[in-house]
Order: sequence, then structure tokens, then C-alpha cells
Amino acid sequence: MVRKVIVLGGGSAGFIAAITLKRKIPHLQVTVFRSKEIGIIGVGEGANAGFAQFLHDYLEIRPSKFLEMAQPTWKLGLKFIWGRRDYFNFTFSFEQLIAKPQRLPKIKAFYCWDDLQNEDVYSAMMSADRVFGRNPAGQPVFHNQFSYHFENEKLVGFLEHFASALGISIIEDTVSNVERGEQGIAGLRFESGRHETADLYIDASGFASVLLGKAMEEPFQPYSSSLFCDRAVVGGWNRSDPADMVIKPYTTCETMNAGWSWQIEHEHRINRGYVYSSAFISDTDAETEFRQKNPRISRTRIVRFVSGRYRNFWVKNVFAVGNAGGFVEPLEATALGGIGAACRSFTNILLECDCEPTPFAQRQFNKAQGTSWDDIRDFLTVHYKFNNRLDTPFWRHCWNETDLAGAREIVNLYLESGPVSWMRQALPIESGFGPAGYVVLLTGQKVNYSCHRPAPEADMQVWRAEQSRMRGIALQGLRVRETLNAIRSEQKGGVSHTLMR
Repeated sequence: MVRKVIVLGGGSAGFIAAITLKRKIPHLQVTVFRSKEIGIIGVGEGANAGFAQFLHDYLEIRPSKFLEMAQPTWKLGLKFIWGRRDYFNFTFSFEQLIAKPQRLPKIKAFYCWDDLQNEDVYSAMMSADRVFGRNPAGQPVFHNQFSYHFENEKLVGFLEHFASALGISIIEDTVSNVERGEQGIAGLRFESGRHETADLYIDASGFASVLLGKAMEEPFQPYSSSLFCDRAVVGGWNRSDPADMVIKPYTTCETMNAGWSWQIEHEHRINRGYVYSSAFISDTDAETEFRQKNPRISRTRIVRFVSGRYRNFWVKNVFAVGNAGGFVEPLEATALGGIGAACRSFTNILLECDCEPTPFAQRQFNKAQGTSWDDIRDFLTVHYKFNNRLDTPFWRHCWNETDLAGAREIVNLYLESGPVSWMRQALPIESGFGPAGYVVLLTGQKVNYSCHRPAPEADMQVWRAEQSRMRGIALQGLRVRETLNAIRSEQKGGVSHTLMR
């Protein structure tokens, strides 16, 4: 029976795991051990919509409190400077291009070959740098198709505060020795001389994977046949130039010579990073290309990584979360959402088993987690296989060598039939991106299909009118900074957070 839990690692993954367990199973004794020697990767500063739902619906963290302490900004999706178009938007709407407009016979994607803008209200808001609608009084009208951008230190600071309020112990110490036993981990010795034992050990030690990878020697399964990037150079600058004053409600993903670059928008800072393949560009040349694109960046650092996952995430009495269990580059900002989903699933198993998990439950959890990680890998392959924006050695390699893995069937369906609503038939039920994700990505990159033909002009007139309507709605909305000001003004007036649920 699980009564006492040790979480090894005090980054976002460790605190999210600890909070989830303590929030849902209050009688558990949960202790977080963190070490300053284990750094925070600091590149996963954006999240998907699943993470916002996890925070506010599952953990029941009030958005108003979260906004006040973690100080995130809102994110409606990703802007891809990718493929043949100037750009295309990928929103968090599961109906973005597969919904069927009124008075038209086919789904939206069919009408977007030449003009993929303003196809729904969220994409239109992204293009207009708006984030929420505006009511007659000028106040924001909130929707739930959003996630967040974070500054990592503020997110971890909020999580630490929330963990302490739940009664979770937080201890600064560094593991010096891991003791193995019949049940998995028998105990941990720390540099301070402390010796600790628990019924369950959560490995949130990052890439080091101290418990799952090193102590339990769980096999690692690389994604090297599908994903070729293995490094990132990261940096940023504080907002000071007037051109930087608009906080964009999306993450920008931009094609580079040997990979891609992100831009993440915070209230007072802009963060940039260049994910690249060291087989095609040196660290020095990558930094040079990065700085040419972003001359205001001062200090940078290099992050090295290997894309892939461990075969199992829960082995005996060890459960690995975050980078300790696997890593894929942040091209779809799946890290925090994946951490939340894994912690929720794991915690629900403990709840339903009265904290006495069975071997069958453990096997099913590992199977589901493996499927979820492979699903992310599959979706990322489509970004690389068809992006022909730049003709460089790296991108030619991607076109010719990327293994589509589990995405092959749905891609073949698209190449044969184009964007059709029944693409869901080719997707596994467990896919987290759904048919809309694949349709947006393939249509966004203008991947041609064998039966492609123009839509009738009469239908296009109806569609263009709908696009114009979406843009008109978006232009009435509020920008990120206006929304922040509205919330803060209410708080100063003594109103009890009526703007947020």
C-alpha cells in the first residue's frame, strides 16, 4: 500500500506530480527533494490546452489566483512560418478545419487551399493579435480554447507555494546513493547524511533519470528514425522597444536552416530558441544563425537532448514523469500537458485501487503512456516530412528520411482523398491531436493530394464572406495587455475576481 511518497526533483514536473497526489489523496505523506545541482531545462515555457484544463478543472486551481501568482500570458495556439504559405495558424480548437460551414457541402479545409486565414474565430484572433472577445461594457469575454505562456521561474514558484499550502514537505538535498531492493528502490541516501525510504518514488530528476533510467536500468527507446534534432540554443530579451509592446497570443514556430526557432511571449520578456540537428550544423554556426535572426539577444546557452522515451514509465515502485521518462522537442508544446495527463492518470489509478495498485493496472498505465508518447512522435514527423519552405541539407534529409511511423496511414489517406471529415477513421482512438490536427498541419503546409480540384466560385463567395465575418469578430476583441489591465483594475477595485471563473 502506498502511504509515503518521495518525489525526486523540484522542477515543474516534480511539483505537479506532488500536488496532484496530495490534492486528490490528502492522507498521503508527500515529500519533494530538490537539488540545485539538477538544473531546469527552461525551454518548455508554453503549454497546450490540456494543461490549462488540468490546472483549473482537475486540480481546481482558480485561474484568478494562478494569474496573480504565476503571471502567465494567454496562448491561443501556434503560428507556423512553415511550408509554402507566409504562415498558418494552429489553434486549440478541435474543429478548426474539419467543421462544415453552414450552406457549404464540405469541411472548411477544402476551401482554404489558397487562403488559410480567418478560418475560425480563434485563428482570426491570433492573426489580429487579440485573445478574448469584448462585452458591451468593454470587459473580456473568456472562452476555454486557450493555454498559457510561462516564465519558468514564476511557474515553479507558484507550484512550490501551492505545494507548501497543501502540506507537502520540500527539502533541499542531493542524492548520493540509490539503494535497490526487491520492490524496486529500497531507499535513498543524501549528501547531508539523511537516509529516506518510501512506498513510492517519483523520478522527476530530468534528463538524468536517476531512478528509472540509472537505478532501475529501464531501456530507452530513441525516436532517432523520425526526429533528427538534438540540441537547442536559447536566449531572449526584455521588452523595451515599441515594436515589442504587443504581446502576441501565440507561440511562433519558424523554419531555420537546420531546424526551427520558437518565440514565446511573456508580459515583460520575449524568449527565443533554435532547435537544430548537430549532424547538420555546428553549435557555433547555429548560434550565429540564431543571433542574425535575433540581434537583441544577449546571453545564450546550449541544451542537449535525445528524443525518445523509456520503454515503461512505472517500474515496480518507481514512476517517472517529465524529462525523466522521455523527451520530444517543444514543437507542439506538449511537455506540461503530458506531465499533467500522466499525473492525473497515475493518481486516478491509486484512487481506484485504494492505494494498492495491481500489476495489471501498472501494465495498462505503461501501455497508455507509451501510446501517448508515440502519438506525439507521429504528429511531429508530419511537421518535418512536408516542410519545403527552405531547401537545405537538413530539410532535404527530412523529406527523404523521416519515418512517419504511426502517422503513415492518415497521411496516405490525405494524399489520396484530401481533407475529409472521415479522416478520423484512420486515426487511433487514443490520438491526442485528432483529425483536425492532421488536417491543419497538412493543409497548412499545402501538401498536395491526388484528387485536388478548385471549389466552385459560388461556394468560395460564401466561404470568403464567412472569413470576413470571423475577422470582424476578432477585430472587436481585446489584446493580451488590455485583458491583463482589465483583470488588475478589477482586483484593485476590490471586486472578487468576477471576470474569471
